[in-house]
Amino acid sequence: MSDFNQSLRILAAPENRLLLTAIRRGLEKESLRVDASGHLAHTPHPKTLGSALTHPRITTDYSEALLELITPPLTSVAEVLDTLDDVHRYIYRNLDSEMLWVHSMPCVIPDGEEVPVADYGSSNIGLMKKVYRLGLGHRYGRVMQTIAGIHYNWSVPEEFLSLLQTASGNGISFHDYKTQRYFDLIRNFRRHTWLLLYLFGASPAVCSTFVGDQPHQLVPVGDDHHSLHSPYATSLRMGDLGYQSSAQESLHVCYNNLESYIDTLRGALTQPYEPYEAIGLKDGEGNHRQLSTHLLQIENEFYSTIRPKRTTRPGETPIRALTERGVEYIEVRCIDLNPLTPVGIDAEQIHFLDVFLLYCLMAESPLTDGDEYRDILENQKRVVYRGRDPDLLLRRNSTDSTVAAWGAELFAAMAPVARLLDDANGSDCHSAALASLEQRLYNPDLTPSAQILNAMKTRGISYFQLALDHARTLQEHFTNGELDPSTEDYYRQLAQKSLDDQAAIEASDTVDFDTFLTDYYSQYDS
Repeated sequence: MSDFNQSLRILAAPENRLLLTAIRRGLEKESLRVDASGHLAHTPHPKTLGSALTHPRITTDYSEALLELITPPLTSVAEVLDTLDDVHRYIYRNLDSEMLWVHSMPCVIPDGEEVPVADYGSSNIGLMKKVYRLGLGHRYGRVMQTIAGIHYNWSVPEEFLSLLQTASGNGISFHDYKTQRYFDLIRNFRRHTWLLLYLFGASPAVCSTFVGDQPHQLVPVGDDHHSLHSPYATSLRMGDLGYQSSAQESLHVCYNNLESYIDTLRGALTQPYEPYEAIGLKDGEGNHRQLSTHLLQIENEFYSTIRPKRTTRPGETPIRALTERGVEYIEVRCIDLNPLTPVGIDAEQIHFLDVFLLYCLMAESPLTDGDEYRDILENQKRVVYRGRDPDLLLRRNSTDSTVAAWGAELFAAMAPVARLLDDANGSDCHSAALASLEQRLYNPDLTPSAQILNAMKTRGISYFQLALDHARTLQEHFTNGELDPSTEDYYRQLAQKSLDDQAAIEASDTVDFDTFLTDYYSQYDS
């Protein structure tokens, strides 16, 4: 019996089935604040939303205008979505004549210098977060940093993995086994990332101002030279115009085990990189331009579709946390905002992601070699620009495969996992999600990317006009809806507590910023 079938059998047992109801997932959703005309907001992060440094539910990403909405890890899909809905409603009640941009690709930004870098106060950790963002701006440009997406955090209960370890007879420590299984998941996820880009990609077009003078392979949408697209594109956000870096193309991060992953990243975090040395660490007045002159300033600068994660302690680097305590959960980072749904993602997509991730965890996951690594990146590029092209071929084990053929195999392989989750939860939500989304393989017009382009062409409007319409529609949805008074009071109290917490952190610093950074970076050498 294969390990996959053995895992299915174990988890299907009545005494084990309920473990599948304890899967934990959380969302981190980014959205730009814009003014009533759809242009980037230049106002500070609203004080009524609390401190972006310490608030557990509402913070900022790169820009002061790029909100990040966070749910806690929860076992209920409905509760995750309800929590995100509540955060949206609270935010809209505290925006002054502004709204949220609901597409991944940003609004009209004619000049990157117009993008305000997020501010986190005067503490050392707050300055570190800001200087890191200043460095990103110098390295990649500020406009790229306004792209928004959804991060999906996911984990299974430890009892689940313990059952699989016992059945496998693997005698390593549970700590190591758990980390190993999450890296198995990550390798399979990367092999099949292209499927998520095809099914859920929702950024097939951009404003011409986003591209500016940089080289690209996009073309106008009909006679509309304000909008650029690729006719069969799915997720330009995940292509070379988005969170992909030519500087990082030489960084072949190995996901075969934790040690190889950490060794690769540590090298990028500690070795000087000549183009970034040319930027300089500080300006003529002694102000930091970036945190370091290395290929990566910190781990988060590595733009991957999925990350192994471990909650860090104050002042601790992610690498140190992973080294000492192993993988706690994984973070999926390749999900576009879906502007056709209120909060950017819906229950069907979450149910599919749960099936997909559980399949990646349970299925055989051979180690990745250099050839497969290159195929993975090439398949991602092909689906980004040509995912809905019926003639597109993907690289698979030194052969070619169509999206539909390979996708159909994956859907068939995931079907028993969906049934397993349905049996555990007493529903048919997971199987229904597979049945619904599989139709996108055979009818590309059902994909969000196709719907967005079709709407632009049918209505004869630009990408900006369509995105502005979507933003105004959802602004009305959230401002007209109800928010329970006790929930509103809860978020008001969270905001005040976060401001108090930031003040306490600022008052507790005992060393200067340069010493703080030296101490932080010393962890990479230990």
